[in-house]
Amino acid sequence: MTMPLMKPKRKNPVLRTRQMNLPPWARGRVALGMTAAAAEGRFELQVCEHCQAVQYPPREACHRCLSPALRWRAQSGEGTLLAETTLHHSNDLFFRERLPWRLALVHLDAGPALIVHLHDEVKGAPQRVRVVARLDRAGQAVLIGVPMEGSEHMADDRMLREMTCDPKFRKVLVTDGKTPVGQALVRALVKAGADIVWVGHAEPWKKLPGLDDIGALAPVTLVPLDLSDERSVNELAGEIGGKVDIVINNAEVHRSFGIQGRRGTDAARLEMEINYLGLLRLAQAFGPALRGRSADGVTSAVAWVNVLSIFALSNFPAHGTFSASKAAALSLAQCLRAEMRPAGIRVINAFPGPIDDEWNQNMPPPKLAPAALASAIVQALRDGVEDIYPGDVAQEWLERWRENPKVLERELAAGGQ
Repeated sequence: MTMPLMKPKRKNPVLRTRQMNLPPWARGRVALGMTAAAAEGRFELQVCEHCQAVQYPPREACHRCLSPALRWRAQSGEGTLLAETTLHHSNDLFFRERLPWRLALVHLDAGPALIVHLHDEVKGAPQRVRVVARLDRAGQAVLIGVPMEGSEHMADDRMLREMTCDPKFRKVLVTDGKTPVGQALVRALVKAGADIVWVGHAEPWKKLPGLDDIGALAPVTLVPLDLSDERSVNELAGEIGGKVDIVINNAEVHRSFGIQGRRGTDAARLEMEINYLGLLRLAQAFGPALRGRSADGVTSAVAWVNVLSIFALSNFPAHGTFSASKAAALSLAQCLRAEMRPAGIRVINAFPGPIDDEWNQNMPPPKLAPAALASAIVQALRDGVEDIYPGDVAQEWLERWRENPKVLERELAAGGQ
């Protein structure tokens, strides 16, 4: 049984902050298929379409019939632990600083035998285990053997915590606390055990509903933050930037207009000012300190979360300018992910469907409750994934977009959803 993680002692400021050394990250193009699935929380292996043989490691042709028709398919991960060992020495800098480290050989029910990282709750071979795919600090897929039924504190395992972004005992910045989503996020983070939750509010003179309630929670501190004002962003970064472990950017402006639904560019400019340029200002101000603390012990800086929209994948004409601003933010978030990866910082993009708020009040159900979105984001941090699509609408849009983006574009242009 995993011992519950205790709150770390205050760091000695005289001690050197450990530098981030990434685990081995080189992968061939074929192997990146496993990483793509792990980025969304799935464990997939190649399956031959001719003889149904499951392949591992990834390859260009079937190991049984040599067919090139290999497709990635989800796996249950269930198998039998055949053997395990513990490393006490490594020539790799990443593992050398994290020894001892457990490895195991697992025979999957699907056929292949795998070498996996082993959770501390798995004891002795032979026994049944489950293999899951996670992203390591280099952003590449790795396989982990976990118990079939874990304990309450299994997420506190030292090795598993290296692969995830659990907010427990970490310090989090939520950029906008005035919205239902922001307030639900704060409550979810407090429940998840966050040490400090800084909550931004752009207009402190306004008495907004719910803001006093979340401000009264013990770990919460309200801070002034206006993403449209570079000075405001830089001042807050100078005050708390070196302490933040997780940034959650949920600030947005949403107006339900297309190109011809409203004259002028004021609304569209405001959307871009917050949804796109706000993210840019935030990344420039908080990104360097976040990268610098990415190897700072069990409560190191680990993640950046962007609350985008499923409308970023394909423009929804009824919310056309908002869709365009979120598409721009998505492109910027991909750049941010590439720049953060060498430091081991996970960039998580959330693509919710329509949220049950004032700007979607005229849209028919189903709509996503703010609490459901907050729960999905906290779970994404715990799982260490890169992309999540919360809600029924988001899941349906994603499936249609992957099948044929041009068909989805035509359906939306014809008034569909």
